[in-house]
Amino acid sequence: MSADALKGQVAIVTGGGRGLGRAMVLGLAAGGVRVIVTAAREATEIERVAAEAGNGAIIPMIADVRNEQDCAHVVATALDRFGRVDLLVNNAGRGMKYVSEQFLTEPTRFWETDPDVWRMVIDTNVTGPFLMTRAAVPAMIAAGRGRIVNITMNHATMRRRGFSPYGPSKAALESETIIWAQDLEGTGVTVNALLPGGATATGMIPDSLPQEARQGLLDPRVIVPPLLWLASEASSGVTGRRLDAARWDRDRPDAEAAAAAMDDAGWSGAGSRQLPSFSAS
Repeated sequence: MSADALKGQVAIVTGGGRGLGRAMVLGLAAGGVRVIVTAAREATEIERVAAEAGNGAIIPMIADVRNEQDCAHVVATALDRFGRVDLLVNNAGRGMKYVSEQFLTEPTRFWETDPDVWRMVIDTNVTGPFLMTRAAVPAMIAAGRGRIVNITMNHATMRRRGFSPYGPSKAALESETIIWAQDLEGTGVTVNALLPGGATATGMIPDSLPQEARQGLLDPRVIVPPLLWLASEASSGVTGRRLDAARWDRDRPDAEAAAAAMDDAGWSGAGSRQLPSFSAS
């Protein structure tokens, strides 16, 4: 991909103050993308990310993806400031540490989960992407082009004992990805899922995790190369797909790396079979 392939684009990245979100925001800004980065509460974190980029390309905004008005305001700000929205990254999420700080070693059975915590996770991880995408899609359709990227996780983790409601929330997000891709067919707007491909050094990992275990965590920056490809014209026609960032080989041409990173074999069913196939050729 050329150095200026994304220059001039406008992106919205939710939950961009730390971990994967921070890595994606900085990666996009380095590629010449103007980014609105949101957080529900932590203004200091997103302001720090904006300052880190140092080129005025990042605008921090406090916005809760669970709030319809906040989502609309973020999109309106992008359109008012830049006149366009090219990319929406639905990254904001709540993880298992809200259920228990010991979730990795002492699984909480689903009936032991606080209903208020369950609702918070589902509202953030499932309803949040819906509200943000609902707000952004009309402008993308009008422009005849847009990219929606939903940040997901390994299927094995979705099925892991004690991982309610985080696992079910990401399974729902993947269903949203497939359905939305079909709904948007022919508009120029694509919808794809992207995952880091393993346990990653983010704020969702509890502080109690031993240091030796942390050494095996993925660097959040692993997700940047496939994200940049998804944001580019090179990914046109690729929709309803699932990319595993850990399988992206930076030493291969982007088309080959993308083909190798496609990880949607488990997405069987009529909906996924109707989606366009992708070839590196």
